[in-house]
Order: sequence, then C-alpha cells, then structure tokens
Amino acid sequence: MTDAAPIRVSEIFGPTIQGEGALIGVSTVFVRTGGCDYRCSWCDSLHAVDSAFRETWAPMTPGAIMAEVEKLSGGRPLLVSLSGGNPATQPLGEVIRLGHARGYGFALETQGSVAKDWFSELDMLVLSPKPPSSGMEVDWTAFDACIAAGQGADMVMKIVIFDETDYDWARKVAGRYPQLPLFLQPGNHTPPPPGDDAARVDQDGLDARMRWLVDHVTRDGWFEARVLPQLHVALWGNKRGV
Repeated sequence: MTDAAPIRVSEIFGPTIQGEGALIGVSTVFVRTGGCDYRCSWCDSLHAVDSAFRETWAPMTPGAIMAEVEKLSGGRPLLVSLSGGNPATQPLGEVIRLGHARGYGFALETQGSVAKDWFSELDMLVLSPKPPSSGMEVDWTAFDACIAAGQGADMVMKIVIFDETDYDWARKVAGRYPQLPLFLQPGNHTPPPPGDDAARVDQDGLDARMRWLVDHVTRDGWFEARVLPQLHVALWGNKRGV
C-alpha cells in the first residue's frame, strides 16, 4: 500500500560514508527527514528537529525521494541511510519498497519512541535510546514495541556516552537487551550554531572522551560493547551535507 502523506525532508545528500555505528565507512546516500518527538540537550542536527526550521523542510513523495537518491548515486544501488530528526515519525514505508525494487538497501536510526510496521522491511534498524545527559526519558514500552516491529531486519543498539552517569545507564540498558549488538560512541558537545554549517568541534575533547570510554570498557571487561568514534565529525566537524 502506498503511503499517502507527503514526507518532510530536511536534506538529501551523498554519496558519502556512514560515519558511525555498525555501518561505519559504508558508502551511502542520506535522506534526513524533518521533525522529531525529542529535544535532546546536545542535539547536533537541530536543523532537522526544531520547528523553527520547518520552512526549510520540503514535502516530498516517495517517488521524488528515490529519484533524487538515484540521481545522486548515478543509478548505482547502494545503502540509503534514513535519519533525522526522528525518521520514524515519517511515512517511509513506500520509499523502502521502491528502493528495494531498484536494488537499494536501507538503514534507519531512531531513538525507539515510535514503532512502525515497515521497520521489518529495513535492512538494518539502529535503535539509539538517549541517555540521561540528553534530558529525555526513554519510554521502554515504546522501545520494546520498536524491537517487535523490527523483527526481520538486522537490529543493533547505539548509545552516546558523555559522562559516568551515561556510562552506568548504558550498562544497565545493555543488560536489558543482550540480544542487540551494542555500539558506544563518545558524545559531541558542540552542535553548530544557527547559520554556521562548518562549525568546528572540540576534537581534542572528543578524543579525550573516546580514550576515557575505551579505558572504562576495558577496565570493566565490557567486551560485548564496540566503541567507535563519529568518523564524519573527525573528518568534517559538524558541517552539513557530508
């Protein structure tokens, strides 16, 4: 069945590489949707979250989205990364079906607050519950519903870590969902200010948090967790569209 509602799109760009998580380094085109049901204190993509940017979001049909993806990829099927905001708030099922028919794969990352039946059609579902430093509280019933909806897709969990509180929280969450491969990454404290797409990050601070996180995981024998950086941040800072 075709999704009737238009999809709010913040930006479509690439090909580039996936910069984090289980698919780090994989060539991809990003489809970043507009709108989110969370307001994380350290959000690094406010242009796709805050309603103040709503006028920059384009309503697009699934066909128009796939036409842009095919244009950017030169018609060569590759991975499409569905991100946001929270892409689960958008009707993306038909995009996935159209893309699969043309040989494209799809990965989606969401905080796990909204479950959709088309999650099962994804090639990879990345669930990224937000830790205490975000200022948000996870609805675990909704999170469990996302896991149930995603059966059939490869599922992993990714958690951003800023401090000891986040780290301890992540260990408890990992214990609750041992079936989900877990990826940890140090948090990025410096989202770009409005109008400054090329804003630089505190790379020294990020590197220090990465070392701190590796030291903690090693100290605690938490060998099931995989610790990775945000590769795109190391290469391009918080610049959009890369």
